[in-house]
Amino acid sequence: MRKVYLIALIIFAFIKSLFSQGTFEDYQRAEKFLHFNVYNLVQNLYLNPNWIDKSSNFWYKTELENGHRFMLVLSEKNEVKPAFNHQKLAKELEKELDKKVNSDSLPFSKIKFKHNLKTILFKVDTLSFKYDVKKNVISKYTPKNDELKKNESKSPDGKWIAFVKDHNLYLRDTKSREEFQLTFDGIDRHDYASPLDWYKIIDESKGNIYDPSIWVEWSPDSKKFIATKLDRRNAKKLYMYQSLPDSGMRAKVWSYERALPGEDLPLQEYYIFDIETKSNIKADLEPLEDLWSGFAPNWTEDSKTFYFAQMARYYKALDLYFIDSETGNVRNIIHEDANTMIEYQMVGCKLINNGEKVVWMSERDGWSHLYLYDGKTGELINQITKGEFVVRAINYIDEKNEVIYFTAGGVEKGRDPYFKHLYKINYDGSGMALLTPEDAEHEIQFSPDYKYFIDNYSRVDLKPKAVLRRLFDGKLIKELQESNIDKLLATGWKYPERFTVKARDGKTDIYGVLQYPSTFDPNKKYPIIDNSYSGPQAVNVPKSFRRGIWNDWTPLAEVGFLVMRIDGMGTAMRSKAFHDVSYKNLGDIGAPDHIAGIRQLAEKYDYIDTTKVGIFGFSAGGYDAAHAILMYPDFYKVAVAAAGNHDHRMAKAWWPEQYMGGPGDHYIEQSNLTIAKNLKGKLMLVHGDMDNNVNPACTYRLAAELVNYNKDFDLIIVPNHNHSQLWGNTYLIRKRMDYFVKHLWNIEPPKEFEFTEYK
Repeated sequence: MRKVYLIALIIFAFIKSLFSQGTFEDYQRAEKFLHFNVYNLVQNLYLNPNWIDKSSNFWYKTELENGHRFMLVLSEKNEVKPAFNHQKLAKELEKELDKKVNSDSLPFSKIKFKHNLKTILFKVDTLSFKYDVKKNVISKYTPKNDELKKNESKSPDGKWIAFVKDHNLYLRDTKSREEFQLTFDGIDRHDYASPLDWYKIIDESKGNIYDPSIWVEWSPDSKKFIATKLDRRNAKKLYMYQSLPDSGMRAKVWSYERALPGEDLPLQEYYIFDIETKSNIKADLEPLEDLWSGFAPNWTEDSKTFYFAQMARYYKALDLYFIDSETGNVRNIIHEDANTMIEYQMVGCKLINNGEKVVWMSERDGWSHLYLYDGKTGELINQITKGEFVVRAINYIDEKNEVIYFTAGGVEKGRDPYFKHLYKINYDGSGMALLTPEDAEHEIQFSPDYKYFIDNYSRVDLKPKAVLRRLFDGKLIKELQESNIDKLLATGWKYPERFTVKARDGKTDIYGVLQYPSTFDPNKKYPIIDNSYSGPQAVNVPKSFRRGIWNDWTPLAEVGFLVMRIDGMGTAMRSKAFHDVSYKNLGDIGAPDHIAGIRQLAEKYDYIDTTKVGIFGFSAGGYDAAHAILMYPDFYKVAVAAAGNHDHRMAKAWWPEQYMGGPGDHYIEQSNLTIAKNLKGKLMLVHGDMDNNVNPACTYRLAAELVNYNKDFDLIIVPNHNHSQLWGNTYLIRKRMDYFVKHLWNIEPPKEFEFTEYK
């Protein structure tokens, strides 16, 4: 009997070890896939071309097993070769540095070609070198210091520097060094050329020390520049309490200017400055509220006209203005209205022949499309693109041949509508042609002469390849590099599974990815975790391979979970109707689609356990995570909410005003504070005490409401961490893993596992 009992114990222990999750070994395996380690397992995920002057020639770095090489591409000759003799340069550099230099791992990462590709310049630490590629001669040199201060801006011809001093604009002749004061009425918080900075923090113990920066836009002929006069006198502040300052025992209070929804915004006026006369004129416009309009202002090529777009408050209207550089007269060329809101990412324009015509991007027919306008009369000439697809950007206009190059998603049927492809089309809408045929996400970079482009294409389940294509017809010129992911595959890593399910309406396709652990066993039941970010400006589901591995969900999957990302209704880059689901409705968070998607996946896969569903997110995803467990407490059982904007009345004005309109009862109804009483599951709140993007008060206030309702929850405040620093904090990565292991698997995780960064 004792022998049978022992055998039973051994079998039980074996089965437990076989199917256990959240073990020390799982955490060790997860460590490999942390964002700072996973790139050690892959090579050449992305080719970044460094264009040489204004030609179609470029150099790039290709990664080797233990280093890198510099490659030179001569596009017109269809030639790829080493940029120089790496072995010879290494030997010459050894003499200069008096130490060993590995030719496969040269101690510099950037080069610059000079003298018709005969010379390269590079820097090792503080030493600058030039190397004659043909003669194999290396020498030190002292580079000319052209570095500008942050309060300076140089003209395109290099003859003038505009700079800010004592809240006013000045001009300096770069040759004679003579200075000219251009304005005299600038004062503190109502000054010239000062860019609005919502993230600049002020040590309240020292006060707002004047620290000038500059924004000016030079005309191409260097004879004029435009700048704004920004009135911030009514700007209000938000505060942060730093309990752990760099020195001393007294805590510090920091502040930053931030308008909340409905509050007064800074006002700006445009001024045109004439270099020859040292005078300026004000554009004939009333002061404009400082709103993000989606694309930057610019000059026409002939330097006669300055153009910019201006959103109306609450983003229901958009205007394109032309300013005459001689008179300051302003013409309203295009006016756009929307019943809901105008998405700042779905607007844009490019001018033809110095504004004779305008190619304009709009969602007016329900999809993001291109329209051709008369730049003199403002009359619509014709709609250029049509159909159920989304134009993502106007990339280039070939004026000579009257062809527009643009990126779009959803044109190719049967493909993921979020994949970006490059197309060309004639001004009249005829001749639309696909230039990037592969069923993948295409990341495009054009040569300065617009004869060629680099196409980095991949999917989360297709390793990246970089190719050189000819622009006018997309012809493949050269395959440049393909990534090496052998080490990644050797770990047992599994490609994410792309899936399509139906949205809440039972008709609309929605898209997602499912990440499996490398130890996945289809005969076992797995909890599923929703990694949510329903911010309406974003696409949460990764489309490229590199974004698919640089993440925080693969390590979590490795400790025993299926992790899902999905883009529900209300998110970006689909139809206007799809997007508008979130308008004045951020509290929807796409949850009905997420829940429907999980249930459909569970119908397909027996190994998904819908009784154990978790959710986590960061920033707007932190709001999602808390909102989901409070709104759907019988579905979501465990949530980790990091840096969440839990009440949109406390957020920066532009984001909630874009998607929620003006303040009203819907802000209160959709606040996580309002539904705090609903908590049934396990909730962990996380925030950095120096977060000047989403103020930590958002999390403190939700915590206060949970305390008021006598709810059990966990709270982590990370000292000296701002918004971006919080995302990659290894302590929090581990605590999130622990939280899900403990509350979804109901086992104790390894105590205080410490992640290591591989070198």
